[in-house]
Amino acid sequence: MTAETAAKKVFIKTFGCQMNVYDSERMSEALVADGYSETGQVEDADLVVLNTCHIREKAVEKVYSDLGRIREAKERRLREGKDTMVTVAGCVAQAEGAEISRRAPVVDLVIGPQSYHRLPELLRQSRATGQRIVETAFPDEEKFDHLEPKRQVRSATAFLTIQEGCDKFCTFCVVPYTRGMEYSRAVVDVEKEARALVEGGVRELTLLGQNVNAYHGSDETGGETSLAALIRRLARIDGLERIRYTTSHPRNMSDDLIAAHAEEPKLMPYLHLPVQSGSSRILAAMNRKHTAEEYFRLIEKIRAARPDIALSTDMIVGFPGETDADFEETLDLVRQIGFAQSYSFKYSPRPGTPAANMEDQVPDALKSERLTRLQYLLTNQQDRFNAGTVGQTMPVLFERTGRNAGILVGRSPYLQLVQAEADLNLLGQIRPVAIRAHGPGSLSGVIAA
Repeated sequence: MTAETAAKKVFIKTFGCQMNVYDSERMSEALVADGYSETGQVEDADLVVLNTCHIREKAVEKVYSDLGRIREAKERRLREGKDTMVTVAGCVAQAEGAEISRRAPVVDLVIGPQSYHRLPELLRQSRATGQRIVETAFPDEEKFDHLEPKRQVRSATAFLTIQEGCDKFCTFCVVPYTRGMEYSRAVVDVEKEARALVEGGVRELTLLGQNVNAYHGSDETGGETSLAALIRRLARIDGLERIRYTTSHPRNMSDDLIAAHAEEPKLMPYLHLPVQSGSSRILAAMNRKHTAEEYFRLIEKIRAARPDIALSTDMIVGFPGETDADFEETLDLVRQIGFAQSYSFKYSPRPGTPAANMEDQVPDALKSERLTRLQYLLTNQQDRFNAGTVGQTMPVLFERTGRNAGILVGRSPYLQLVQAEADLNLLGQIRPVAIRAHGPGSLSGVIAA
């Protein structure tokens, strides 16, 4: 701990995906090691970090809106004789770079997702020189090389990043430009971090990557290890009860990974496999590298291997050139496959991506109408899936307390939220729960004998 950071407080706001949650936790750990403590109030913070996401619509505008409020808080603190440093991290930082400093002079540091391990060092540099810093280069050394395997355990569940970046170049997506090309962490490093988490009380790990099933990390012999082989290896860790992974690409859903779903009991029967559209013509325009027919066949193979698997997906409506017929094919795909959970969005252009410059942009009103129809269908499917679990008894890993006294909240194998009356000593434990009812966002039940 250095004198200049002693007793300082940091506020971190995280936008977007699970990988940003992981990154925020690692930034927090680096800052705590440098003398900071966390706070939930911007007004109390000596350092404010916005860890941003560039995927969702109007992401950049939301960041600048937050920065406006942070500027007001910084000015109030300055009148009280308190200094506040402001950092913008993540994918918006990577995409916007110096433009953030130009538009928002309140920002002291702009740092991309590949360099957050340098956060304490860059903050000291900015404070010492009084200069704004923009660090968005892709360094030759990976950020994972600088991470300590020992992590703060916050829950019985944890995210563990094993792969970053993307080589697919979907025409709507900024990830290859903000996260770089695909990189897989070495098996021994992943296992070391996993073991440290389990020793700290974690019972469920979710393996993360932009294309997590493209994982090909090196092993001790210099050979490559697939995601399926990594899962089987992690499953041997005593105390680790559950394994999940996200997000997958259909092109990388290999036979050995499908077999792992059938053969490895610690791998949960839940798969998030984005299809994006049910029209092969639109999928080609998206550069998804798979057709609707190939996706259908893939789902058949997965269900043949694991009949009880629950499927989740991502869908985009209103992609440039999408006709009524294309959209009807999307609805038809959803009807035929049936999804237990889903995420669906209107297409929104991302500067620098090929789709942003395509002709035949779909009017926003039509996109909204299509999204409403699609979400109605998807919501009904999710409701039917949840209703189908009523009367079943499922193992639930209790993660946190509920809003009401005496209630614990956990997850079923299918990633459903489950509430049940339970003693606090069951936090972090798996117990059979008889499901009695379902609602819009969760199931409720009683612990079975």
